[in-house]
Amino acid sequence: MIAIGETAPDFTLPRTQTGAGSGSETLTLSALRPAPVVLYFYPKDDTPGCTTEALDFTRLAEEFAKAGAVVVGISKDTPAKHDKFCTKHGLGITLVSDAESDTCERYGTWVEKNMYGKTYMGIQRATVLIGGDGKVLEVWDKVKVKGHAEEVLARLRDLS
Repeated sequence: MIAIGETAPDFTLPRTQTGAGSGSETLTLSALRPAPVVLYFYPKDDTPGCTTEALDFTRLAEEFAKAGAVVVGISKDTPAKHDKFCTKHGLGITLVSDAESDTCERYGTWVEKNMYGKTYMGIQRATVLIGGDGKVLEVWDKVKVKGHAEEVLARLRDLS
């Protein structure tokens, strides 16, 4: 997993066309500077935990914006699937597609998982708070969804 103090690996990935800041077909992390970025990794669109997490970040999107931060969700789902997910649930955050899992690997969230005795590779739910200078300020790995968005917002405010 990426560590506090490291420079967040830059990326350019396909993004949603609905939700917050739609327009460009791609999102480049370094182009968001000097804003802090809440980069949250999640396994799959439209599953119970991932939907709850996206709705929580959407509910607090205005508060994150007041703190100067941009919220970006990242999974392997396609931009079209992200758009459908955003439209279905009225999401107001940007989602990006890491179809090849390169970015997830660089952040340490592409991990071996085990379910019902079967081992497979997948995205570990995690959040990385990146400062306006591109340095990692905080890392949450193996995130539990309930109350997580509020915890991230509180930490962002503490660091401001």
